[in-house]
Amino acid sequence: MTLPDYQVTHDAGRVTVYLLHGIYGAKEYWRPQTERLIAKGYRVIAWEAPGYGLSPLPPNLSFDMIAEAGARLINATAGERNVVFGHSMGGQITPRLLGKVPGKVHAAIITATIGYFGNRTREEQEEFVRKRSAPPPPGTDPAVAQLAVINSMFGAGAAGPEVDLVRRVAAATPPATVQAAVKAVQAYPEADAVAAIKAITVPTLLVAGEVDQTGHVAGMRRVAAMITGAQFGVVSGSGHYPWAEKPGEFNDILSGFLDRHIPARG
Repeated sequence: MTLPDYQVTHDAGRVTVYLLHGIYGAKEYWRPQTERLIAKGYRVIAWEAPGYGLSPLPPNLSFDMIAEAGARLINATAGERNVVFGHSMGGQITPRLLGKVPGKVHAAIITATIGYFGNRTREEQEEFVRKRSAPPPPGTDPAVAQLAVINSMFGAGAAGPEVDLVRRVAAATPPATVQAAVKAVQAYPEADAVAAIKAITVPTLLVAGEVDQTGHVAGMRRVAAMITGAQFGVVSGSGHYPWAEKPGEFNDILSGFLDRHIPARG
């Protein structure tokens, strides 16, 4: 089978960091974070899940399909040591992906994720689906409707070029892909999700935005408690995109984890 759409940046690093976006997103919104990782000496591969970028949207998209695509990519491009960094939906997929490439991933980073759909109250589940599935008002540009959802996920006052980049890239996500991804979130069996999370044995960092109402702090703490030795951090005042909203604070947490467990050099 073909590999998913992806981009390799700085191909000389001995440690490869794979970046996996959320429901609204694409590899392009990782550009500033990619530059920071390159500056530390990492090789970076940002990929697109099936249905994103140039990767066609398959019928009946599932988390297993996405994890399989990620596994094919890692098997084909892995470096000496490898890290998977999953954001939001990508963070849900990360545990599943690790189980498909045993021994090839040496650390995991998970940001702003619900972990599994059952890790939300019924009211939160209904709101999650409603916001992402309700058709836009007649005559409304789908990108404008999607931007309203994306804006609601930022912390108050979020601004700057990295936030603008996320807004622009995320709002351009194909609506059919968003709908398929939302269905995949709902369909992913909770037992499978929990088992995959508990099976993680590599050093793992989870980072939540303090005011994120999607991958909120309490839910991410529950996920972190399932992973032996997991490190947990909170970015103050941040919503759903802590690496773009508060890059300095986020990267202080990230660098401490990477330097301790899987430095780019040495």
